[in-house]
Amino acid sequence: MKILVTGGAGFIASHIVDDYVKAGHKVIVVDNLSTGFRKNLNPKAKFYKSDIRNFPEMEKIFKHEKPTMVNHHAAVSLVMSSIDNQILTYETNLIGTVNLLLTFGEYGSGSAGYRKKFIFASSGGTIYGQPKKIPVHESIALAPISPYGLSKFLGEETVKFYGKSFGFEYLIFRYPNVYGPRDISHVIPIFARLMKKGIKPTIFGDGSKARDYTYIEDIAQANILGLKKGVNEILNLGWGKKITDKKVFDTIKKEISFVEKIKEKGPVDTPRYASYRKGEIYQIALDSGRATKILGWKPKIKFEEGIGRTLETL
Repeated sequence: MKILVTGGAGFIASHIVDDYVKAGHKVIVVDNLSTGFRKNLNPKAKFYKSDIRNFPEMEKIFKHEKPTMVNHHAAVSLVMSSIDNQILTYETNLIGTVNLLLTFGEYGSGSAGYRKKFIFASSGGTIYGQPKKIPVHESIALAPISPYGLSKFLGEETVKFYGKSFGFEYLIFRYPNVYGPRDISHVIPIFARLMKKGIKPTIFGDGSKARDYTYIEDIAQANILGLKKGVNEILNLGWGKKITDKKVFDTIKKEISFVEKIKEKGPVDTPRYASYRKGEIYQIALDSGRATKILGWKPKIKFEEGIGRTLETL
């Protein structure tokens, strides 16, 4: 089967591409390399250096390739970046998604054993806002508080609209905080790189801010299962457990025996603290029971093991 993956030179999608290739699928990667890297590209995948905001280019690629599946990960994906660059966020995460849906609806093609399907990477970590009850189920009202979360909410609605309009299937994954090898821009690699240099990382808040951390291998597996299962579904992925910023720091500290090299007043193996940042959720964890029921998916790599694997690559 032919699968077009956007953002396939980036952290999450490059692992998904690897698994698709390993499973014997023909994979086309579209990435503008603004945050992705050529070194992440699977050599067996066909690569187009192109921007999803460019409709004529998307039309040309889809008309030529006629994919059966689209796995859409290309996005402005950081909360702080979305606040600082709101126009770019909506152009990429919404207009870019519309471009893909229009061209896939027009030029996508089913294949033996598979109907046309659009898999969309959404954000369980931001789209719910700050829920009162954790872990959160897919059925609760959405209340994003950042441009990134809003863009993913609008993206979901757009996927559902065009899936119905063109008659193709869709599967929307609401991701937790994904971590693992090839990640360079999120809290775990940022903390680890600083701590390996003997520098204190900064925790925004008092350390109790919490996320649902899920290892990349488990997320990629959900995207494999989603090729055959999950028709017109929205599914949370995650452990359903909160891991605080302080827990992240302490786990990395244990792995690398962190001691600050530049001595300051007080303990030398503690983080710095700063004010909470606007637009960030305080605590979140995702109920993935429906993903278990529909896909047969459950996360397997526990946090401490995943941290160890990740640090080996930094």
